[in-house]
Amino acid sequence: MVREYGRYFGMRTVCFRGGCLTGPSHSGTQLHGFLAYLMHCAVAGEPYEVFGYRAKQVRDNIHSYDLVRAFDEFRKAPRAGEVYNIGGARFSNCSILEAIRLCSEISGNDLQYRYNDTNRTGDHVWWISDVSKFQAHYPGWRLTRDLRTTLEEICEAQRARL
Repeated sequence: MVREYGRYFGMRTVCFRGGCLTGPSHSGTQLHGFLAYLMHCAVAGEPYEVFGYRAKQVRDNIHSYDLVRAFDEFRKAPRAGEVYNIGGARFSNCSILEAIRLCSEISGNDLQYRYNDTNRTGDHVWWISDVSKFQAHYPGWRLTRDLRTTLEEICEAQRARL
């Protein structure tokens, strides 16, 4: 509806279709916000449960800083009826197995996890956002926070919370 109203009535509207959105203030849970929750488990010494696909699901992860900067770029030069995929793209992505290894490394704790062969309902094996349309419309925007930087910030915030 956002796109249709924008197109039909020339309204400056946007729909950002986000990948995995995260950052140091993210309070992830077992089924949503996996990087923040995974780092919480690493820092707190709690086990993590992996659901299906042999833990090889791939997701891109965009830091909240980069996401808000994208919002601001659109605010400065809005367009009518746009829809953008927005995520970490190939700049910031990982499988669950890679994320487990990085969380263990960054936290200094050996993250324990158990595997549940049943995948989450509606889950998919692989997703990496194509942000090229947004970058073409807003060439001043680029991703700045890679996966390691994001996880380091999440780890620091988790330690402060605990």
